[in-house]
Amino acid sequence: QAGSGSGFLWDRSGHIVTNFHVVQGATRIAVTLIDGNTYVAQPIGVEPRKDLAVLKIDLRSTNVTPFGNKVANSAELLVGQKAIAIGNPYGLDHTLTVGTVSALGRSMPSIVEGITIRDMIQTDAPINPGNSGGPLLDSRGLLIGMNTSILRDSTGIGFAVPSNTINRIVNQIIKYGQSVQSGIGIVIFEDHIARRFRVEGVLVRQVDEGSPADEVGIQGTAFDQFGRILLGDVIVSIDGERIANYDDMYNIFDDKNPGDYVEVVFQQNGDERTELVRVVAITE
Repeated sequence: QAGSGSGFLWDRSGHIVTNFHVVQGATRIAVTLIDGNTYVAQPIGVEPRKDLAVLKIDLRSTNVTPFGNKVANSAELLVGQKAIAIGNPYGLDHTLTVGTVSALGRSMPSIVEGITIRDMIQTDAPINPGNSGGPLLDSRGLLIGMNTSILRDSTGIGFAVPSNTINRIVNQIIKYGQSVQSGIGIVIFEDHIARRFRVEGVLVRQVDEGSPADEVGIQGTAFDQFGRILLGDVIVSIDGERIANYDDMYNIFDDKNPGDYVEVVFQQNGDERTELVRVVAITE
């Protein structure tokens, strides 16, 4: 055994939800349910940017009840309401701790460098190593989040991915095998490359042919006949919010749905342009 964590049964098809960092790099994953039986789990898909992973086990030999539709709307949470954490801290299985929702809308680094998980729930319900991936419940027993991390060297400051994020991404992974990100059909350079060119914003590397970005004339980086680099457009704002790096852009589109329109401000050949651009679904 290399490590352990927590998780919860999502549906009768045997899908298990946990943190990505709990199963990262695992060659074999075993899941033990409350019925005492241990099952070999197969990974279905992951979203490291939200520290989420979906596994699957064969449920035919158990009658353990999954969460099903027992998922709360995390947008309706209130600071001060009860929060109940269940997990396996330090291997002590099925441990329950109680606290409150201490704050909402917190931002914490994800397992992917340079990406922030936003809108996290802060709770003082005791969370320890091994709790990661376990459910955070309200007083009715509804899922409000997934226990994910604690503030280092702190007591009573834990963070959970909200249930609305879990619900959206888990169902995407079950359906497509991966999460589906919204976007406008562009590929951007890594932030450190953009900084080398003294770019303030995100530098467009490539524009997908026929994409919404292509339709409004956004241009990618190219080379002229002499091999000199011609920098692409620089996106500086989306829907009135400043875009300084990939993290900003990822989290802007994380709140958008295919079919929405966003106002994109970008620099092109020394001029600043503003275009209304359609949002589409993008799989990687």
